[in-house]
Amino acid sequence: MLYYLALHLVPHLSVFNVFTYLTVRAGAAALTAFAISLAIGPTVIRLLHSLKIGQYIRKAHVADLHELHKNKAGTPTMGGVLILLSTLTALLLWARMSNRLVLLAALVLLVLGGVGFFDDYLKLRRKQNEGLSAKAKFAGQIFAGFMLGAVLYCYPIALSRGHFIAEDIRDWRGMRDVADMLSVKASAEGAALLASAPLTDPGDPEQQRRLLHAINKILAKTDLASGIAAEIPPAEKELAQLLARGPSQLDERDRQRLNRMLLERQFPASFWPSTTQVHTRVEVPGLKWVLIPLGALYIPFVIFIIVGASNAVNLTDGLDGLAAGASIVSLTAYTAIAYIVSRADWATYLFLIHVPEASELTVFGAALLGAGLGFLWFNSHPAEVFMGDTGSLALGGAIGTMAVLTKQELLLILVGGLFVIEALSVMIQVGWYKFRHVRVFRMAPLHHHFELLGWSETKVTIRFWIIALVLALMSLATLKLR
Repeated sequence: MLYYLALHLVPHLSVFNVFTYLTVRAGAAALTAFAISLAIGPTVIRLLHSLKIGQYIRKAHVADLHELHKNKAGTPTMGGVLILLSTLTALLLWARMSNRLVLLAALVLLVLGGVGFFDDYLKLRRKQNEGLSAKAKFAGQIFAGFMLGAVLYCYPIALSRGHFIAEDIRDWRGMRDVADMLSVKASAEGAALLASAPLTDPGDPEQQRRLLHAINKILAKTDLASGIAAEIPPAEKELAQLLARGPSQLDERDRQRLNRMLLERQFPASFWPSTTQVHTRVEVPGLKWVLIPLGALYIPFVIFIIVGASNAVNLTDGLDGLAAGASIVSLTAYTAIAYIVSRADWATYLFLIHVPEASELTVFGAALLGAGLGFLWFNSHPAEVFMGDTGSLALGGAIGTMAVLTKQELLLILVGGLFVIEALSVMIQVGWYKFRHVRVFRMAPLHHHFELLGWSETKVTIRFWIIALVLALMSLATLKLR
């Protein structure tokens, strides 16, 4: 809302131009969500108290844990609504809502928040820790993942670079033929630019750089699609879509991308293919341009990520501030990644898949980050409110969605490393007990094991935060390893 208002006011008062900057809007979204959380938090907590929406502490299974947590009984739960309200309000104010990645991320957030809300409601109504059945909860999570995966598979976003870098060239000698063809198609200004960058020595890095600079300039301003009548194979879905829109209707970025693909088809011996199916390929962290092709299997892969991430955060939500603080760390990392992959220069330098549309995910991540900080204000020990499944499923789904939309899916193993550890501890405990009837940990998830060893709740929480932060920093370091 404020973004569009600023655009309207800029012609009349240029000072409002600052509110169109991505970094300014991301910072404003974080501060807005944080302020809203602080402002409405006490009211929401009082309302939850009045409705007797309090946490039920069960005595079964581990009496020692009940003794440690019995003072939490009656603490309002379902506080995840505070995160959702703050995030969505900040997005409506500061995000460019025409960006479909923001819409997808917000939709997944709402769907999983709704599943968690219904689960919390049933728990409170029944006065026990049994809400939705496992099948019903999984069905909601699978639906959210399927929706995201199907949309990305059927309507791929522009991921590959439109411009060329040196690593894209297979045969530099063949680039002379490319330059000759472009000089005919380009404007007089473009032809002059190519003439000023001759490739007399194909092995000269400086000549290579100058020629690519000239070609990239021309690709954004030239129509190479005129007279194209060749049939486009189904695999080249992105190329077909750009051609269907028509070169005259494309902005410079999309026109550059279209022209790049047309050049690759016309001169296959000169270029390494950029592959228009990169949206169904998964990048391996730490390795340069190693992509795992999944094809239609990308949809179940996305489902696995969304279901796994939402359940992992849900399992981690057992101590005051633990899930909220760890989620803030993961969101900070993916917000930074969203900004990096949305910039062509940074993505090119780091050999990452360039996702131009991911720019607005920076605002989404920042808004959720601010809302998480505001919630943590009330959720810190001793907690005044718990997020419940409403918050944990929504936060986990949002983190998984950002991993998918930034094309850094496998990096989630490190970015959300603490959640992975917590989930693994449950799987190990259950699996080993069924196999050998022996418990590996005193209790799972892992944070309860350390509580029963004698660590205070605050010590467990802060040490787990440190682990989450170290793993997130390691994940960012892998961006440079390639």
